[in-house]
Formats: sequence, C-alpha cells, structure tokens
Amino acid sequence: MDGPDRIGPDLGPKRTMSEKLRRVVRAFITKDGLVGDYDYAFLFRPNLPFMKKPRQHAPFFGLNDRMPVLLALILGFQHALAMLAGVITPPIILGGAANFTSEVAQYLVSTSLIMSGILSAVQITRFHVYRTPYYIGTGLISVVGTSFATIPVATGALSQMYSTGYCPVDDSGNRLPCPRGYGAILATACLCSLLEIGLSFTSTRILKRIFPPLVTGPTVLLIGVNLIETGLKNWAGGSGTCGDDPSARALCPSPTAPHALPWGSAEFIGLGFLVFVSIIFCERFGSPMMKSCAVVIGLLVGCIVAAACNYFDRSGIDAAPVASFVWIHTFPLTLYPPLILPLLAVYFVLMMEAIGDITATCDVSRLEVEGGLFDSRIQGGVLADGLNGLLAGLCTITPMSTFAQNNGVIALTKCANRKAGYCCCFFLIVMGIFSKFAAALVAIPSPVLGGMTTFLFSSVAISGIRIISTVTFTRRNRFILTASVAIGMGATLVPDWFSYFFTYQGDNKGLQGLLNAVELIMSNGFAITAFIGLILNLCLQEETEEAIVETDNRRGWDEIRRVEPEQEAKNSSTDLETHPEKGRG
Repeated sequence: MDGPDRIGPDLGPKRTMSEKLRRVVRAFITKDGLVGDYDYAFLFRPNLPFMKKPRQHAPFFGLNDRMPVLLALILGFQHALAMLAGVITPPIILGGAANFTSEVAQYLVSTSLIMSGILSAVQITRFHVYRTPYYIGTGLISVVGTSFATIPVATGALSQMYSTGYCPVDDSGNRLPCPRGYGAILATACLCSLLEIGLSFTSTRILKRIFPPLVTGPTVLLIGVNLIETGLKNWAGGSGTCGDDPSARALCPSPTAPHALPWGSAEFIGLGFLVFVSIIFCERFGSPMMKSCAVVIGLLVGCIVAAACNYFDRSGIDAAPVASFVWIHTFPLTLYPPLILPLLAVYFVLMMEAIGDITATCDVSRLEVEGGLFDSRIQGGVLADGLNGLLAGLCTITPMSTFAQNNGVIALTKCANRKAGYCCCFFLIVMGIFSKFAAALVAIPSPVLGGMTTFLFSSVAISGIRIISTVTFTRRNRFILTASVAIGMGATLVPDWFSYFFTYQGDNKGLQGLLNAVELIMSNGFAITAFIGLILNLCLQEETEEAIVETDNRRGWDEIRRVEPEQEAKNSSTDLETHPEKGRG
C-alpha cells in the first residue's frame, strides 16, 4: 500500500522465485490470466449520437493489480500510439534543419523510437541506488520521448552554424548536410545534462521554491508558441528551404517531388486541414482507444488521402533496410560553447516539466501526491530524466524527457498498471527496429505532418497556460509575468531582433563564441523568459497583504486535496464491490 511512511518501489508482497514462475505460467495458460472478464468492447465503442451509452464503467487497475495479458498488450499498444507522434516529430524536424539525407533522417526516427522504449523502461522499473536513499525512476507509467524544448534551441544553433561557416554550404549558398553541427548539439546536451542530474539530489521543496509555476509556466508557453511557427510552415508546404522565403513561392517540398506545388497552395492547406479536422472528430465521436490516439489517426487519414493523390515519394521507403538499431550512423561529438547557456535553460525546463508530469501521473494513478514516497518518486524521476538525456545523446538522439501524453490514456482507460507500461516499451522498440516503418514516417508529406504538429505544439503552449493558471495573481506575480513574457514573446515573434547588436569582427574565437551564445539566447524567447522570471522571483519579495491572500488560497487548495482522496477511496470501494475478483497482486 502506498503511503508517506513507505519509501521504495511498489513491488507488492514478497514472493519466492517458484511462486513468481507459477504466477507467470498461469497468466499465459488460463483464461482468467490471459483474457480475464474485462469489457473489451468499452475500448472500441464509439461515442456516436444515436448510440445508447452504457452505464457501467471500466474497472481501475492500480500499479500492481492483477491484469490479463491480452489487456496489457492492448493498452500498452494504446500508450505507444499515443506517444508515437510526439516521439517522431523532433527527429524529423531536426533532421530537416541539419539537411540530412532521407537515410539519416530514417535512422534518427528509428533510434528515437528504440531509445524511447528503453529509457521508458528505466523510469517504469525504478532502481534503488545501492546504500543510498536515492532512486532512479518513478516506478509509474512514465513514458519518455524526445523533448520538444530542444527544437527551438537546436534549430537556432544550426542556423547560426550555417551563417558562421561551422556547417558547410555550396557555391550557390545552399545548405549541405551538417553531421558536425548535429554532433555538437549532442555533445553539448550531454554536458548540460549533468545540471539536471546534480539538481535531482536537491530537496524537492527547494526546487519548487526556485522554479515555481510562475517561472516554468510562461517558459513552456513560449516553447509551444515558437514551435507552432514550424508546424504552420509545414502545413503550408514546408519549413526548410521551401518555407524560409514564402514570398519566393518555391515549389514544395522540392521541384522534383511527385506532386510539387508552390508554398501555401490550396491543396496543401486543405490536406493539413483534413488532418486537423480528423483529430477533432476522433475526440468528439471516437472510442476511448481512438481518443487517446486521435493525433495518430488524424495523421493516418491524411496519409491515406495524400497517397491517393500521389503526394508520397516511395524511393526512401524502397531503399530503407529491413531493420535498424542504435549507432548505425554516428556523428562527431564536439562541444559548441554558444549552446551551453541555452541548453542549461532547456534542462531547467525539462526538470520542472518532469516534476509536473510525475505529479500528474501519480494523480491519475490514484497515488499520493505528497509525503515521503511521493518526494522519492520525484527525486528518482528527475534523476532518471537527467540520465536519460545523457544516454540519449550518447546514442545519437537529442535529450529525452518524461512526457505527459500517456496521462490521458491512464485517465481514459483507468489503467495505471506497469504491465501496460512495459508492453508500451516493447511496441516502441519493435516499431523502431523495423526501419521500413520509420522510412514511411519520414516520407509523410509536409502538409500532413504540419496539420498534426500544429495541434501537437499547441498542446505544449496550453500546458504552459495550465501551469500559469495555478499561480495566484497578486501584484508581484503579475509584475513578474509581465516583465518575463514581454521580452520573451517579442523575441519569439521577431527572432532576429538581436542579430545586429554585436559588431565585433576580430580573431578572438573565445570572445566570438561568447557573443554567439548571447545572441542565441536572445533569439530564443523561452530562454529569456526563464532567466528573467527566475531572477525576479528570487529578488522581488511578496508584500504582506498579498502573502496572506496567497496563504489563504493555498489553504483552500489543501482542503480540496484532503476531500478528493476521500472521494477516490469511496470510488475505489465501489469498484471492489462491483468487481470483487480485483485485488492487489
């Protein structure tokens, strides 16, 4: 039983090896263990207006409850589909920003899926650090994916690398593939991951004091706003060379594409709109399975129409190998000093996102969100998040962090069981190994991808708004939000506003690297917002009357938190009465 007095992984009652073996065998050879009596129709029953809605609800499966094997596989696959769009989007965008060939882009997508499965298993398993009070992992269904927060920093750094000669261009000024630049991003990210690893050993109370929602909320909001620009450019035809100068009306995605059209053509806009509307229809009329996979279904509908209208280029799919794995392609690892400060800001954001995501996962999993065990989960999750960023970089992928997408799956299906989490890891790894699957994802036309990513990136911005909504709007807090968002939002809308500030043209490479770092930070609105919010939050003191109001509000939230567990306990008792065969495993 979870509780504040117990700090450690929730592994249930201790069993001998023979008992564990017999239990595993029974799960595969008996109907109860293989199929159970779960209402599988619940997962696939659409929410159509003329259909009668059933009164019964699906039972809740806790962290270690007994669970049929078939149900674990289905729900694990559902988790994998819910994560798919978020896992594949960053490597596709960064592969395009580095002008990689389709072969290398396919490798990045495959490796991203493989590492997502492996590193998610680390979070779900939860390891105890020998002879210390520390853990690695949360012990929850905490699924890991490639971080969106890295995209604006990495794409900005690559643009700077091309402009300074760090990355090559041809005689006509066209950008060539830049494995050196991508390797520099990986190496610098590995170095900066040590910050999050170190902070994981700090008290959770101190971390929340230094990085409250007042700082992290607007930062996450501006990350989403920055990413939406990329989504809309893809929606109109492309975000690379094709979309950089829309006034030129270049043929997208290239003049030799099977169905090349000028940037912003009605066909492109309509194709992306079809994806967007399909996502909305899935949410309105879909079954629980469809709702949690709405983004993937919208992507699938767009791909079917695009294939029928000859938008797909099959050459990359036909040329792709059958299987792939980590380190098929490697990149030279070198530090790029201008990236250090922006990536440190990214890891600050990743750490606070991890704390928020783990809290939300505990909440939907009906576990304590305060006390010793909860703090231990936070510590283990943040430490695993930092280690995952380091391991991802060493495995040729940009930093990976804990995702929140699967929390919606847990809430919809009422399944917080780790068996489903492990099945999710299995399906992600399998999808990554079969590189034909990754090649098909890379070949998706830009408008289809843009319609999906615009929705996905908007959800990042909305997450930031949700975090901000938890802040008490005192005069001090309003002032900090105004000051931090002012310059950050301006830099997001006009990213080159600081490009001509420095005029140094000398040979001092150290000074030039420092100036490039400052310029890179000032062109990333979320980094500016994070730094300004952090400094003002530590410097500006709360006025006495405002502190009293905030304390009263906190007391009100504490009262709500005390009432909610009692209601959840009543619901759990009802579930046990309705389904007496359920119990702790």
